[in-house]
Amino acid sequence: MEITDSARNRMFSNKDLVRLIIPLIIEQMLTVTVGLADSIMTANVGEEAVSGVSLVDSVMVLMINLFSALATGGAVVAGQFLGQRKNIMACKTADQLILFIVSLSVVIMAGIYACKNFILNVVFGNIEPGVMHNAEIYLMIVTASIPFIAIYNGCAALFRIMGNSKISMNMSMLMNGINIAGNAILIYGFKFGVEGVAIPTLVSRIVAAVVMVRLLAKQNQDVHLSKHIHFHFKGYLIQKILHIGVPNGIENSMFQLGRIMVLSIVAGFGTSSITANAIGNVVASFELIPGIGVGFAVLTVVSRCIGAGDYEAARYYTKKLLKVAYAALIALNIIVVMILPLIIQVYHLSPETAAITRKILLYHTLCCVTIWPPAFTIPNTLRAANDVKYCMVVASATMWIFRIFCSVVLGKWMGLGVFGVWVAMTLDWVFRGILFVKRYIQGKWQRMELI
Repeated sequence: MEITDSARNRMFSNKDLVRLIIPLIIEQMLTVTVGLADSIMTANVGEEAVSGVSLVDSVMVLMINLFSALATGGAVVAGQFLGQRKNIMACKTADQLILFIVSLSVVIMAGIYACKNFILNVVFGNIEPGVMHNAEIYLMIVTASIPFIAIYNGCAALFRIMGNSKISMNMSMLMNGINIAGNAILIYGFKFGVEGVAIPTLVSRIVAAVVMVRLLAKQNQDVHLSKHIHFHFKGYLIQKILHIGVPNGIENSMFQLGRIMVLSIVAGFGTSSITANAIGNVVASFELIPGIGVGFAVLTVVSRCIGAGDYEAARYYTKKLLKVAYAALIALNIIVVMILPLIIQVYHLSPETAAITRKILLYHTLCCVTIWPPAFTIPNTLRAANDVKYCMVVASATMWIFRIFCSVVLGKWMGLGVFGVWVAMTLDWVFRGILFVKRYIQGKWQRMELI
């Protein structure tokens, strides 16, 4: 029987969606703002510091994406349990998610410290000594924050799946406030170098993780941590989390690995290209804020619909939220284009670096408001319905074929430099979008096994 609009609105009314989406967008905006503030403050230390931080952040984003993927797996499982009105199972899922990501993050942190020289000398390739020095300092400090950002991501995902995105927004405000204030004090006050960027990042993540765990431990919530978490894994729940999280994690990790490999290509174009690419990534992340926020909302809403067996509502909200993503992206990107000259001026760039930055950002803006939404919003519906393996295969294939191979072809062989790398990235978006939209229309995701 077809569901009426009024029935759908009772599941998630427009007011519910606003309460969910606005904090998600604000949270993403705050996160990117810190990245922007970091890069601006780091620019006062020098272009070598900007380049060094950018290179290390590419590895850190790989780690963060991994834990975000696992958190997404736990959140989808918990969301489907909530849709089935199995709140106790949702809470047990929360316990297992946090326990698992803490254990894994400690192992990964130790691995990065052990492989420090490999990362600096092999992964980053042939970089200038000044860039290497700053990258090493930043890597040694920020790596210690990996377990804490993992905990934060896990807790934030669980709050979002309850529809309470305001908590993660508030924590983002706290974390970003500590970060920006710490940067200002250490860089401008104590004249620190790249350490002035790294130390506040570590401190802010520690504080955010501690506060989030305390909030998630409150027993009056639909999903909460047990008063006494037993330190042993429940295989059947871990398996459910990993069923969603592992393909998603492989997808995200491969995606970021591709970015790291592309950075090795960009590093060969010189410091101006590395700096322009770093600043471009920060501003481009700002341009994508509404789309990313809506993407989180799609996971929350659709996983609840899937858990309730309501696929008609899942399709309804997917289309509705895709329209919201387009509208919000267009509005924000118009503003970014208007203030782009000011953004470039703030960085105190050389004429060559400024010209490269302007070119890649104008191109990214055009692609952001046209081809990005279907490539990154639609797959969240597929993930919420357990169709994660298809997402992994498509994203990995398009990344290797277009993002990496075409970066070599356009950037090196055709002489387009760093701009060619950005064109290759958007070719990846085009083919991702085509394949995901085709999968959505075919409807196979509606026949996936539920949690």
